[in-house]
Amino acid sequence: MERPLIAVLLLVGLIIGTGVGSSYARARRGWTDYQTAKKTVPGARRGAWLLIKVATTKIGVILLLLIGAVAYAATGGEGDSEPPSPNPSSSPESPPGR
Repeated sequence: MERPLIAVLLLVGLIIGTGVGSSYARARRGWTDYQTAKKTVPGARRGAWLLIKVATTKIGVILLLLIGAVAYAATGGEGDSEPPSPNPSSSPESPPGR
């Protein structure tokens, strides 16, 4: 009578032990992964800020170039504000037009 009871208790103990052991292994693996991720966060944060700085700088340079191009186009692009007016007198090189 005692042998079947011992066998059942042993089987229940093995099932419970397997479940607890696998849960413990999963928890340890999760804790290790968490510690690894926690150590990499400052470096990743620094890298993210560096990428944001590079992108912001590029956007700023492009905006400055665009503003300069618009200002250049608005002023006419040359030093003279008015084109030279034609001279009403005829020149000796050109034949009179009819």
